[in-house]
Amino acid sequence: MSSEVSESTPEQGIDVEKAPSLPGGEFVLPEGGREAWLTMAGAWMVQFCTFGYINAFGVYQDYYTREFLVNKTAADVSWIGSFQLAVQYAMGVLVGRAVDAGYFHHMMVVGSTLYVLCIFLLSLAHAGQFYQVFLAQAVGMGIFPSLIFLPSFTIVSHHFKRRRALAMGIVTSGAACGGVVFPILLNQLGQRANFTIAIRASGGLIGALLLFANLAMRTRLPSKVPGMKSTEQRHTDQPLDWKSMFTDIGYLSALTGAFFTSLGLFFPFFYLQLYAVTNGVDKQLAFYLLTLLNGGSIIGRLVNNSISPRVGSFNLVVSSLYACAMLIFVMLKIKTFAGLAVFAVLYGFASGAYASLMPTNFVGFSNHPGEFGVRLGIAFTVVAPAMLVGNPISGALLGPTTTHFTWTPTIIYNAVMVAVGATFVLIARILYIKRKGKGQWV
Repeated sequence: MSSEVSESTPEQGIDVEKAPSLPGGEFVLPEGGREAWLTMAGAWMVQFCTFGYINAFGVYQDYYTREFLVNKTAADVSWIGSFQLAVQYAMGVLVGRAVDAGYFHHMMVVGSTLYVLCIFLLSLAHAGQFYQVFLAQAVGMGIFPSLIFLPSFTIVSHHFKRRRALAMGIVTSGAACGGVVFPILLNQLGQRANFTIAIRASGGLIGALLLFANLAMRTRLPSKVPGMKSTEQRHTDQPLDWKSMFTDIGYLSALTGAFFTSLGLFFPFFYLQLYAVTNGVDKQLAFYLLTLLNGGSIIGRLVNNSISPRVGSFNLVVSSLYACAMLIFVMLKIKTFAGLAVFAVLYGFASGAYASLMPTNFVGFSNHPGEFGVRLGIAFTVVAPAMLVGNPISGALLGPTTTHFTWTPTIIYNAVMVAVGATFVLIARILYIKRKGKGQWV
């Protein structure tokens, strides 16, 4: 990358569609400019509206279990959120290929429109009708956001290289911010009006933000410009060595760690509000625990992204996962709002490090940039089944009733899964150091 690029600043107002090219037709990323920053803002809003809304599923878990779907167990209800979460990751490889083929804007329009439609369809579901909720929320609100969730990550990389880590850190904070706003919106409107109105209000907010995102985001694929190829695109032309990827023990260890981690990491996001209410915490206070949880995640993502170049992303992920496992164990002794509030902030901070840095670790095993998307897509596909079954297993361990819950086996199960995942990621770190010849700060 030339010095011409490294000196680019947002104030220079570089037009991303008119970025300079180097001799020989090599494409230069603008590293800023109006369209680049608008694209980043649009991607932030997509994260806010998609994964941010899933981060508020704990509100739905509590409401469905105690009021709306009382004929179903906590395990049955958790299938809704788990399926919704898993689908967004499972479609990663297919969606990524579509983006590379030039269908970004097509997927944005279709995905945004049908996603908002499904939210309003959810508001029409009748009490006790599990299939109506499952079709609208698990299926519709799982498939259609996947068309816009992962592409919003990819599109930011079309505008930044030197500043890519910073840009991605800011974009991923959108999911945590959504997890702060939506629980308050759903809980407060659900109490003051009714939950149907709350769902429709959230749908209206999401629709408005996604409209702006569709208008703001711009793609720029060097391979589509005749006679021009970026350095990254030339690497992409190299044939993929699938055997090398699937015999890479370090990479496979990281995948295994992510799988076990995903079985238990999201337990507080799904069950913390229900845990608080069933342990005697006032409902008006319990409603704010998810907001504190996601608020801690915002801080964790931004802080850990900023210090990872010095401390090492593997070091931060391993330490944060062991911290998450210990915090889940501690839940067994926490019954008050004050204690749960502290837990929520600390757990959000630690889990935020994993969410924002683990993708970087997967990419780090690549032999060339052409493997970035494939290795990350494989990782998303691997963790999808764990996300699908993890929370229903937790619900099943709570017991068959909707009035009395056995929290001890559920908490122990989730803590052990996260600890096992952390151990495999630690093994991956050791193998990565040996393979790359890196120091200890990785």
